[in-house]
Amino acid sequence: MNARRKVVLIGTGFVGMSMAYSLLNSGGIDELILIDVNEEKAIGEAMDLQHGLPYAKHNMIIRAGGYEECRDASIVVVTAGATQKPGETRLDLTVTDTKIIKSVTESIMKSGFDGIMVIASNPVDLMTYVAQKVSGLPKHRVIGSGTILDTARLRYLMSEYLHISTSNIHAYILGEHGDSSFVPWTNAYIGCKSLLEMLDEKGKPLTDLHDIYYQVQQAGYEIVNRKKSTYYGIGLSLNRLVHAILDDENVILTVSTYQNNEYGQVGLYIGVPTIINRNGAMEIVKLDLNEVDQAKFDHSCETLKEIIEHTIDPLL
Repeated sequence: MNARRKVVLIGTGFVGMSMAYSLLNSGGIDELILIDVNEEKAIGEAMDLQHGLPYAKHNMIIRAGGYEECRDASIVVVTAGATQKPGETRLDLTVTDTKIIKSVTESIMKSGFDGIMVIASNPVDLMTYVAQKVSGLPKHRVIGSGTILDTARLRYLMSEYLHISTSNIHAYILGEHGDSSFVPWTNAYIGCKSLLEMLDEKGKPLTDLHDIYYQVQQAGYEIVNRKKSTYYGIGLSLNRLVHAILDDENVILTVSTYQNNEYGQVGLYIGVPTIINRNGAMEIVKLDLNEVDQAKFDHSCETLKEIIEHTIDPLL
């Protein structure tokens, strides 16, 4: 990875700029470059961020630029794509965003880019697949935001339910960032204690877990219906992922990672707990799924594989 901590953001919509503003506040990078098909918007967004630098904790270079800026970037984050509308699922965006991500990725690679790509465009698991296929980068250096936001939503709701800090909620959303996601509850822990064991001791019904998952699954739709788009949560999630890479953290995050039979599936990207460091997605953490959860994971994968075969591959 390039020693200079340079991040290029492609797409200055709500999601991209929420991440950019989050990076301005957290610091930890040397340079942030904004690229957008609407060049004037990218310039305006860069100016707006620049004017906040006197009050930021750390100084950094912020400017708008072109795809040539990707050449020496450590990380390129792609948030470009169509906006999910009320009533649409993330999968409804597939054809439009496949064409966009294909074009964007080709432009990135023409610069000579050789860093790590982070994809946040929906449907994110499929768009991560597109970016890797088009870029030809090693599979571990193309990462999708996956279920990192879904897992944050789960941890927040579990924290509220149990009155325990989110830092001690060790539970994950696996599968597609979408309707076929699921929680492997038998692999969930509160601190070092089994969640199911804790609920049994407290006399709390397991049906509460189904309600919590449903809230997580529907959260994106609820937010879109109320305010047209969701961006703060994913912006902070992308900040977390960028720092996990740059800081070589070896932290476990539920990102969209290429499957090579770790969970019995091959040839697609999907959300699983993964060790992230400066080299990218270095190792998938293999959970011992029960038969029910394995079936849910397989169903989620088959949903994506069908779209890859019949819709995406023909476009590539």
